[in-house]
Amino acid sequence: MNTNKDKLTQRKLQRKILVPALLSLVLAGAGAEAAANSVGTKGGVSLHYGVGEHYKRYTLNYETSPLWSTEFSGSWGRLDLTPEFGASYWTADGSRSPGNVWQFSAIPMFRWWTSERFYIEAGIGATVFTRTRFADKNIGSAFQFGDHIGAGFLLTPNNRIGLRYSHFSNAGIKRPNPGLDTVQVTYTYQF
Repeated sequence: MNTNKDKLTQRKLQRKILVPALLSLVLAGAGAEAAANSVGTKGGVSLHYGVGEHYKRYTLNYETSPLWSTEFSGSWGRLDLTPEFGASYWTADGSRSPGNVWQFSAIPMFRWWTSERFYIEAGIGATVFTRTRFADKNIGSAFQFGDHIGAGFLLTPNNRIGLRYSHFSNAGIKRPNPGLDTVQVTYTYQF
Protein backbone atom coordinates (compact mmCIF):
# COMPACT_ATOMS: atom_id res chain seq x y z
CA MET A 1 0.00 0.00 0.00
CA ASN A 2 1.11 3.50 -0.72
CA THR A 3 1.57 5.80 2.20
CA ASN A 4 1.23 9.56 2.33
CA LYS A 5 5.01 9.72 2.60
CA ASP A 6 5.33 7.78 -0.70
CA LYS A 7 2.88 10.17 -2.39
CA LEU A 8 4.73 13.21 -1.03
CA THR A 9 8.06 11.82 -2.26
CA GLN A 10 6.53 11.13 -5.69
CA ARG A 11 5.15 14.69 -5.93
CA LYS A 12 8.51 16.17 -4.93
CA LEU A 13 10.23 14.04 -7.58
CA GLN A 14 7.72 15.12 -10.22
CA ARG A 15 8.25 18.79 -9.30
CA LYS A 16 12.03 18.36 -9.45
CA ILE A 17 11.69 16.97 -12.97
CA LEU A 18 8.72 18.94 -14.32
CA VAL A 19 9.66 22.49 -13.26
CA PRO A 20 13.22 22.53 -14.68
CA ALA A 21 12.10 20.79 -17.87
CA LEU A 22 9.25 23.25 -18.48
CA LEU A 23 11.56 26.16 -17.69
CA SER A 24 14.08 24.83 -20.23
CA LEU A 25 11.38 24.62 -22.88
CA VAL A 26 10.24 28.18 -22.11
CA LEU A 27 13.78 29.52 -22.41
CA ALA A 28 14.39 27.55 -25.61
CA GLY A 29 11.19 28.89 -27.16
CA ALA A 30 11.81 32.48 -26.10
CA GLY A 31 14.92 32.81 -28.23
CA ALA A 32 13.83 30.69 -31.18
CA GLU A 33 13.53 32.27 -34.61
CA ALA A 34 10.34 31.66 -36.56
CA ALA A 35 10.53 28.56 -38.72
CA ALA A 36 9.97 29.22 -42.41
CA ASN A 37 6.54 28.03 -43.59
CA SER A 38 5.75 26.70 -40.12
CA VAL A 39 2.22 27.07 -38.81
CA GLY A 40 2.37 24.91 -35.69
CA THR A 41 -0.28 22.24 -35.26
CA LYS A 42 -1.27 20.61 -38.57
CA GLY A 43 -2.57 17.28 -37.30
CA GLY A 44 -0.35 14.28 -36.79
CA VAL A 45 0.55 11.29 -34.68
CA SER A 46 2.40 11.34 -31.38
CA LEU A 47 4.23 8.94 -29.10
CA HIS A 48 4.32 9.55 -25.35
CA TYR A 49 6.43 7.86 -22.71
CA GLY A 50 5.24 8.55 -19.18
CA VAL A 51 6.37 7.60 -15.69
CA GLY A 52 4.32 7.69 -12.53
CA GLU A 53 4.18 6.27 -9.05
CA HIS A 54 5.17 2.61 -9.62
CA TYR A 55 4.03 2.49 -13.27
CA LYS A 56 4.80 3.54 -16.83
CA ARG A 57 2.50 4.69 -19.64
CA TYR A 58 3.07 4.22 -23.39
CA THR A 59 0.74 6.22 -25.65
CA LEU A 60 -0.03 6.53 -29.34
CA ASN A 61 -2.21 9.56 -30.20
CA TYR A 62 -3.77 10.87 -33.37
CA GLU A 63 -4.43 14.60 -33.44
CA THR A 64 -6.57 16.38 -35.99
CA SER A 65 -5.94 19.76 -37.55
CA PRO A 66 -7.21 22.52 -35.25
CA LEU A 67 -10.99 22.75 -35.01
CA TRP A 68 -10.68 26.37 -33.94
CA SER A 69 -7.85 28.88 -33.98
CA THR A 70 -7.45 32.56 -33.15
CA GLU A 71 -4.56 34.96 -33.62
CA PHE A 72 -3.90 37.40 -30.80
CA SER A 73 -2.90 41.00 -31.49
CA GLY A 74 0.66 42.12 -31.05
CA SER A 75 3.16 39.39 -30.32
CA TRP A 76 0.82 37.25 -28.18
CA GLY A 77 0.78 34.37 -30.66
CA ARG A 78 -2.08 32.03 -31.51
CA LEU A 79 -4.46 29.71 -29.64
CA ASP A 80 -5.58 26.42 -31.25
CA LEU A 81 -8.16 23.84 -30.15
CA THR A 82 -6.94 20.44 -31.34
CA PRO A 83 -8.61 17.09 -30.51
CA GLU A 84 -6.38 14.15 -29.55
CA PHE A 85 -7.59 10.54 -29.78
CA GLY A 86 -5.34 7.96 -28.19
CA ALA A 87 -4.62 4.51 -26.87
CA SER A 88 -2.28 3.92 -23.93
CA TYR A 89 -0.76 0.80 -22.45
CA TRP A 90 0.15 1.03 -18.76
CA THR A 91 2.59 -1.33 -17.00
CA ALA A 92 3.10 -1.64 -13.26
CA ASP A 93 6.54 -1.87 -11.64
CA GLY A 94 7.55 -5.06 -9.84
CA SER A 95 4.89 -7.43 -8.58
CA ARG A 96 2.09 -4.87 -8.39
CA SER A 97 -1.16 -6.35 -9.57
CA PRO A 98 -2.78 -6.21 -12.05
CA GLY A 99 0.40 -5.50 -13.95
CA ASN A 100 -1.10 -3.84 -17.03
CA VAL A 101 -4.15 -1.99 -18.32
CA TRP A 102 -5.26 -0.35 -21.57
CA GLN A 103 -6.69 3.16 -21.75
CA PHE A 104 -8.53 4.95 -24.58
CA SER A 105 -8.97 8.71 -24.63
CA ALA A 106 -10.50 11.70 -26.42
CA ILE A 107 -9.00 14.97 -25.20
CA PRO A 108 -9.58 18.48 -26.58
CA MET A 109 -6.22 20.24 -26.21
CA PHE A 110 -5.75 24.00 -26.21
CA ARG A 111 -2.30 24.97 -27.52
CA TRP A 112 -1.10 28.51 -27.11
CA TRP A 113 1.67 29.11 -29.63
CA THR A 114 3.59 31.96 -28.02
CA SER A 115 5.92 31.99 -31.03
CA GLU A 116 6.11 30.01 -34.27
CA ARG A 117 7.99 27.27 -32.42
CA PHE A 118 7.04 27.24 -28.74
CA TYR A 119 3.69 26.26 -27.24
CA ILE A 120 2.00 25.76 -23.88
CA GLU A 121 -0.90 23.29 -23.75
CA ALA A 122 -3.77 22.25 -21.50
CA GLY A 123 -6.78 20.00 -21.89
CA ILE A 124 -9.43 17.97 -20.07
CA GLY A 125 -11.32 15.07 -21.60
CA ALA A 126 -12.77 11.60 -21.28
CA THR A 127 -10.81 8.37 -20.92
CA VAL A 128 -11.81 4.74 -20.41
CA PHE A 129 -9.66 2.07 -18.76
CA THR A 130 -10.16 -1.64 -19.53
CA ARG A 131 -10.30 -2.46 -15.80
CA THR A 132 -10.83 -0.70 -12.48
CA ARG A 133 -7.80 -2.16 -10.72
CA PHE A 134 -4.20 -1.45 -11.64
CA ALA A 135 -0.84 -1.52 -9.82
CA ASP A 136 -2.36 -2.48 -6.45
CA LYS A 137 -4.90 0.35 -6.77
CA ASN A 138 -8.67 0.34 -7.12
CA ILE A 139 -9.31 3.36 -9.35
CA GLY A 140 -13.06 3.24 -8.69
CA SER A 141 -14.42 3.28 -12.24
CA ALA A 142 -13.34 2.52 -15.79
CA PHE A 143 -14.42 6.02 -16.84
CA GLN A 144 -11.87 8.66 -15.85
CA PHE A 145 -11.21 12.29 -16.70
CA GLY A 146 -7.80 13.14 -18.12
CA ASP A 147 -6.31 16.52 -17.12
CA HIS A 148 -3.19 17.60 -19.01
CA ILE A 149 -0.76 20.51 -18.91
CA GLY A 150 2.50 20.80 -20.80
CA ALA A 151 4.79 22.67 -23.13
CA GLY A 152 6.67 21.89 -26.29
CA PHE A 153 8.84 23.00 -29.11
CA LEU A 154 8.53 22.71 -32.90
CA LEU A 155 11.90 21.40 -34.12
CA THR A 156 11.03 21.40 -37.83
CA PRO A 157 7.73 21.92 -39.68
CA ASN A 158 7.01 18.19 -39.17
CA ASN A 159 8.65 17.35 -35.81
CA ARG A 160 7.57 18.49 -32.36
CA ILE A 161 8.78 17.52 -28.87
CA GLY A 162 7.20 18.25 -25.52
CA LEU A 163 6.79 17.56 -21.84
CA ARG A 164 3.37 16.91 -20.31
CA TYR A 165 1.96 16.25 -16.85
CA SER A 166 -1.27 14.22 -16.81
CA HIS A 167 -3.70 13.36 -14.01
CA PHE A 168 -6.46 10.78 -14.39
CA SER A 169 -9.32 10.43 -11.91
CA ASN A 170 -13.08 9.90 -11.88
CA ALA A 171 -13.76 13.26 -10.16
CA GLY A 172 -15.49 11.53 -7.26
CA ILE A 173 -18.16 9.85 -9.42
CA LYS A 174 -17.35 6.58 -7.68
CA ARG A 175 -15.20 5.68 -4.68
CA PRO A 176 -12.34 5.15 -4.30
CA ASN A 177 -10.80 7.85 -6.42
CA PRO A 178 -7.01 7.70 -5.89
CA GLY A 179 -6.08 9.05 -9.32
CA LEU A 180 -3.09 8.22 -11.50
CA ASP A 181 -0.41 10.78 -12.40
CA THR A 182 2.31 10.70 -15.06
CA VAL A 183 5.04 12.97 -16.36
CA GLN A 184 5.57 12.31 -20.07
CA VAL A 185 7.99 13.16 -22.82
CA THR A 186 6.23 13.47 -26.17
CA TYR A 187 7.21 13.32 -29.82
CA THR A 188 4.77 14.35 -32.55
CA TYR A 189 5.10 13.91 -36.28
CA GLN A 190 2.93 16.57 -37.96
CA PHE A 191 1.42 16.01 -41.40
